[in-house]
Amino acid sequence: MLSWRLLLGVLFAAGLAGLCWADFHAQTPGIWLLPLGLALSALASGEMLRLFASRNLHPLTWPIYLGNAFIFAANYAPKVKGVGEDLGPFGWPMAALALTAIAGFAGELQRYSGPGRVTEQLAATMLSLVYVGIFLSFTIQLRFLDGGVWGIPALVSLVIVVKMCDTGAYTVGRLIGRHKMTPLLSPGKTFEGLAGGLAFACFGSWLAFEKLIPLMIPNASRGAPAWGWLGFGVLVGLAGVVGDLAESLLKRDLGQKDSSGWMPGFGGVLDVLDSVLLAAPVAYLCWALKLV
Repeated sequence: MLSWRLLLGVLFAAGLAGLCWADFHAQTPGIWLLPLGLALSALASGEMLRLFASRNLHPLTWPIYLGNAFIFAANYAPKVKGVGEDLGPFGWPMAALALTAIAGFAGELQRYSGPGRVTEQLAATMLSLVYVGIFLSFTIQLRFLDGGVWGIPALVSLVIVVKMCDTGAYTVGRLIGRHKMTPLLSPGKTFEGLAGGLAFACFGSWLAFEKLIPLMIPNASRGAPAWGWLGFGVLVGLAGVVGDLAESLLKRDLGQKDSSGWMPGFGGVLDVLDSVLLAAPVAYLCWALKLV
């Protein structure tokens, strides 16, 4: 299982690196990442529905599948000349969220047959749209930073910090972890692992901002002072830890170990994306507010 997990990890990393390279050199920012985002939103939507079904909760499927795809794709609308630039970068995704929520209410109205679980089903729909569609939107908004010039470096910084934090927390926790952080929610996580994860996150942030990004944009005037990349590492690393625990919270509450089993050694798409989903808004704010 470990060898299979390592093989899949290498393949995923290589595929993502190839897509980022192609997108970095594309005339239209985000064009290579759009199909990947739509595929991830569809797979993650299906896993949310699977988790809900495990507790006999059955929200309408089409508002979740179509809504998350609509929300993600709506991030590209301002990049189409003459289409809604006045709404700003998040105007279209928020409009897509609102319209999908209206459609969800309309669907529940149509199938209503008496008091029961409508409120829970609508809540599940909204959770799916925000957790998948809105949080995933921040990754593509990172890609569009400064007209796309800083987009791939911003995405690279997010992924490196989050995954370095995951690696550090797992490694240090296995080696010297003694004090349980969340014994009921995730028994394997320790405070020692958290400290190790944040140390690895800061190292990953230094690696991204001091080594990799200057190679990607050699003549860039914008840089990150030491306090900037340290702050980025800590904030994004912590957000990634919360993201990991947030998905564990959902799975434990719904009685599931993994969001799905189609990736041996990894679980499902949500098990891979959990830390990135909640770290992406924090990374976006760090870049947008010029912390880095």
